[in-house]
Amino acid sequence: MTASSNSRSPAGRYGPVIAILIAVLVPVLAKDFLVFQATQWMVYAIAIMGLNILVGINGQLSLGHGAFYALGAYTVAILMDGYGMSYGWALPIAALITFAAGFAFGLPALRLEGIYLALATFTLAIALPQILKLSVLDPWTGGVQGISIAKPEAPAFLPLNADQWLYVLTLAITCLVYWLARNLIGSRTGRALMAVKDNALAARTMGINVALYKTLAFSVSACFTGIAGALSAIVVQYVSPDSFSFYLSVAILVGLVVGGVGWLPGAFLGAAFILFVPNIAEGVSKGLSGAVYGVLLIALIVLRPGGSAGFGAAWRGLLSRTGRTTRQISLSQEKETGS
Repeated sequence: MTASSNSRSPAGRYGPVIAILIAVLVPVLAKDFLVFQATQWMVYAIAIMGLNILVGINGQLSLGHGAFYALGAYTVAILMDGYGMSYGWALPIAALITFAAGFAFGLPALRLEGIYLALATFTLAIALPQILKLSVLDPWTGGVQGISIAKPEAPAFLPLNADQWLYVLTLAITCLVYWLARNLIGSRTGRALMAVKDNALAARTMGINVALYKTLAFSVSACFTGIAGALSAIVVQYVSPDSFSFYLSVAILVGLVVGGVGWLPGAFLGAAFILFVPNIAEGVSKGLSGAVYGVLLIALIVLRPGGSAGFGAAWRGLLSRTGRTTRQISLSQEKETGS
């Protein structure tokens, strides 16, 4: 399917616009709890997009992105609660700090590949919650008790409550992150990242600075995930070391696999899976919720090995056929008119 056929089909032209309109109407039509869940869904989608940059685009495996998620959350919490900073300033500072942390970790990790890199990031995810509990850091992190954050109110000129405002803010940041990720993947930098993933030796032969691009992928990935963590802290209004266990890193990775490695829109489907499927599993059996969740995950992997990317391919094929059918009808009408 060509890009032109997708853009010419009605679904290809108006699909994103319709999706944004529906998203904008959610805080107006839905109840506060559903608005809160939709906000959390977008937060997880941002984190999965960040991991996708590293794993799907650059080919580096990470089991520790929950640590960057936690770093972004704690940065915002400390700045807002300890220093009285507004979230408008705290969010970009959290993004910068997690970007720097990703660079600092990615640089020495250049010597590691595959399972060894995964083990290094696994160690990061295990160690950070324990570090946050250290008594020497209590004045900043709150120790095991964590930090509570006041929920920011909507600007005075907007007729929205706090939950609705956080939804709109998260929606705007999600659209921005998706736009940045999509443009990064389609740029020369994105093609260099994919070349390193396909064959690092060949990429180096072509003049690509492999070390630089691998570190850049880690930095951008950590930044996106840190933004997600920062938003989560504001939405939930609380952070504690136990909120960022190794399970969080696993959940983000599961969302990536379910959504489709390397397929950016799949982040939203993967986020829906890790947010809603555990609740569905608990509804089926509270005592065996983990087993039900595992069965559903295995069934999805067996039936659709490529994750939701397979559904995306089917959707693109449908758009292509719709576009061809529309053009054929138009040509037939033109011939009849001409005759």
